[in-house]
Amino acid sequence: MNSRQQPDGRRSNVPSSGDAASHLRRWADRVEERIQQAREQGEFDNLEGSGKPLHIEENVHAGDKALAYSLLKSNHLAPPEIERRKEVDAELERAESMLKPLRHQHETLRFRLGSPFASERRAYNILRDKTLVRYRDTLRAINSKILSLNIIAPAPLHLRMIDVDARLREFEAEFPLLDA
Repeated sequence: MNSRQQPDGRRSNVPSSGDAASHLRRWADRVEERIQQAREQGEFDNLEGSGKPLHIEENVHAGDKALAYSLLKSNHLAPPEIERRKEVDAELERAESMLKPLRHQHETLRFRLGSPFASERRAYNILRDKTLVRYRDTLRAINSKILSLNIIAPAPLHLRMIDVDARLREFEAEFPLLDA
C-alpha cells in the first residue's frame, strides 16, 4: 500500500487503483493455489453429489441468490434470513412461556377459597417482579433480532418491531401486584 499525497497536503494510505488490482490478483492467486492443493490432497474426492449435475430449482424471488439458496436447500440448510426468523419465532414462544408459571400462580390465588396468606401474596409479587424484568429484557432482545432480520431480509419477510411498552402495560394489567 502506498502513501499518497492528497490535494489538501495530507497523506493517505488508500491504495491506488493499480495497487488494489494487484492486491486482488494476489488474493485470487492464493485462492486458486489453495483449491489446487485441496484437489491434490483429495479433499474434493467422494463429495456428496460428485459428478452429478446441480439441480437448481427455479425461484423467481431469489434473484441473484438462486444458486446459493438451492445449494443451501439441497444441504438441508436455510438462508440466514430464514434462520433468523426461526430464532425470532422461538424467542417469542419463550417469552410467552415464561408467563405460564406466573399466570398459574395468579389464577391459583385468585380462585382460591378464602383470602391468600400474606406469604403467598409476597411470593407471588416476587415472582411477578422477576418475571417482569425477564419478560422486558427478552422482548428487547427480540426487537434487536427483528431489527437484524429486517436488515438482511427482503421486504416481504420484514417483521414489525414489538411495542415493548404496550406489552408491559398488558403485563401490568394481567398481573397486578397483590397487597402484601
